[in-house]
Amino acid sequence: MRLYFLTFLLLCSRIATGQTLAELEKQLDSLLQKRQKSEVVAGIGYGNNPAYGSKVTNYESIVLKTFVSPSLSYYHKSGFYAGISSYYLFNATNNPWFEWDMTAGYDYTKNKNFLTGVSYTRYIFSDSSDVPATPIKNEIFAYFYYRKWWLQPGVSFDYGWGKDVNEAAHLRETLRGNDFNIIAAVRHPFIFSGIMGRGDVLLFTPSINLTMGTANYYSNLKAFQYITRSPQLMNIKNHPGKELNFEDHTEFEPRAADLTMNLSYFVGRINLAPSFTVFKSFTGSEQGIMSYFTARMAYSF
Repeated sequence: MRLYFLTFLLLCSRIATGQTLAELEKQLDSLLQKRQKSEVVAGIGYGNNPAYGSKVTNYESIVLKTFVSPSLSYYHKSGFYAGISSYYLFNATNNPWFEWDMTAGYDYTKNKNFLTGVSYTRYIFSDSSDVPATPIKNEIFAYFYYRKWWLQPGVSFDYGWGKDVNEAAHLRETLRGNDFNIIAAVRHPFIFSGIMGRGDVLLFTPSINLTMGTANYYSNLKAFQYITRSPQLMNIKNHPGKELNFEDHTEFEPRAADLTMNLSYFVGRINLAPSFTVFKSFTGSEQGIMSYFTARMAYSF
C-alpha cells in the first residue's frame, strides 16, 4: 500500500491543464453568446505531475515530471457535454500512460447575469510506479459566477471520493478517502477582437482565488491548482479476514491563495490557451510565493 506521511507543496499543473480550455470556452460563450451549434473539440495540454524521482518508491524524492494530455470532448448546444482525456508522462520508468479521465457535465450560459455548471469525473489510473497512488477515483465539481458586475464574484464546490485496494497473499489493504474543497474567486474577463485579423478574438481573464478545504491525498480534484498533502494517518481499522482499512482525515481550513492569469486566443477553429498562476500556501510549507505555467491547444470540428 502506497501511503503518504509527508507534508509538502507540489507545483502541480494537472488541474489547470484539464480546466483551462473548458473554463475559458464557457466564459467566452457566455459573454458573446456564440455557441449556436454542437461541436467536437480535440485538444492537447502540457503540464507537470508529481512523480517519484527514482525507481524506488520514496516519499522524500517526489519530483515534477512533464506530461502531455490529449483529449476529445463533445459539446451539445443545449449545454451538456462529455469528454475523455489521457496523460502521457515523459521520463517514466514504468507505464507512461498513467491516467485516463472521463467527464460528463452541464453548463448553463444563457443568462446574462450568471454562469453556472456541474460535472462528474471518473479517474482511471494505470499500475504505474512513477506516480503516487490516490484513493480518490470520483469527483463532483460545481461552480457559479455572478457576472452582472464589473468584478465577477464566484464560488466552486469540489468533492472527491473513492478507495484504493492492495491485495497480498494473506492480506487485503484498503485505503478509503474523500476530500472536499471550496474556492472563492473574483475575476474580470477582457475581450479584444481583431488582434491579428478580422476573425480572431482574445480573452484575458485575471482572477484572485482562495482555496479552503481538506488535503488528505494526492488527488486530481479540479479545485486544486496545486497539491498540499497532510501528514497524519488518523485512523486504522482492523476487520475480520486479515483486512486493514485506512482512513485519513484533515481539518477543513484555508489552504492557499492564488492569482491566475488565463489567456485564450481564438482564430477560426483553433484555440490557444496558456495560463500562469502565482500562489501562496497556508499549510505545510515554509516556502514563499511560488508559480507555475500551463498551456493547451484545441481544434473544434
